[in-house]
Amino acid sequence: MMDNFRLAALQMISGPELAPNLATAARLIAEAAGQGAQLVALPEYFPIIEASRETRLAVREAAGGGPIQDFLAELAQRHGIWIVGGSIPLLADDPLKFRNSSLVFDPAGRQVARYDKIHLFGFRKGEESYDEAATIEAGAPTPVAFDVPHSTGQLHVGLSICYDLRFPELFRQMGAVDLIVLPAAFTDTTGRAHWEVLLRARAIENQCYMLAVAQGGRHPGGRLTHGNSMIIDPWGEVLARIDKGEGVIVAELDPVRIAETRESLPALRHRRL
Repeated sequence: MMDNFRLAALQMISGPELAPNLATAARLIAEAAGQGAQLVALPEYFPIIEASRETRLAVREAAGGGPIQDFLAELAQRHGIWIVGGSIPLLADDPLKFRNSSLVFDPAGRQVARYDKIHLFGFRKGEESYDEAATIEAGAPTPVAFDVPHSTGQLHVGLSICYDLRFPELFRQMGAVDLIVLPAAFTDTTGRAHWEVLLRARAIENQCYMLAVAQGGRHPGGRLTHGNSMIIDPWGEVLARIDKGEGVIVAELDPVRIAETRESLPALRHRRL
């Protein structure tokens, strides 16, 4: 029988300067590791948010190396944990844009997976508006998952970022995953209306755990993100949550819980489409 696996979501309120954001991330990672977390996830845009276009382009990194990637690799190795690096800006084919990429590092500090955000957020309501496509280059429409060796088996983990949450077909194409990781920077406007209900729906319909890790609070530039990072089980129950502010939440992924849910309600086997 597989032992439980400890997950942690690290909620932040990142700003437009790289160094203080990395310092906060390092502190929270150490706190999560101290609580026994084996896999920790950072939020979308954890190294930089609310910065000018020029600043965001300046901190882009080439795939395979750079200060942010080296930072994540070193901390994964130092603490002996899996780190899902929220999202970081990587070079794009378009020189005036970047890829919004989630990178995964194993306990040896090796990068084992990369997911580039597919669905780019666009929203306009009153004076509040966002257009990610103006600065971000979408990734190829291909699901990404990776395996975590654990006890007598392994955990199959799917990757997604923020706005992807609204597109259930992406998660269906991952197949039978044990965990979905969703770094996000949901706006407070859309988050209050839709965040929790969509997260719980994705957990229920895929009969897996959801590790949703968010930006959560008032950023230096004035943007208000929703927070409410959560860890949700395959029945849709919220196991841990933090509202606004920086912090760490930890909960256990129980492989038996997944198996029992899928056995008692075999919806994944009943699919016809």
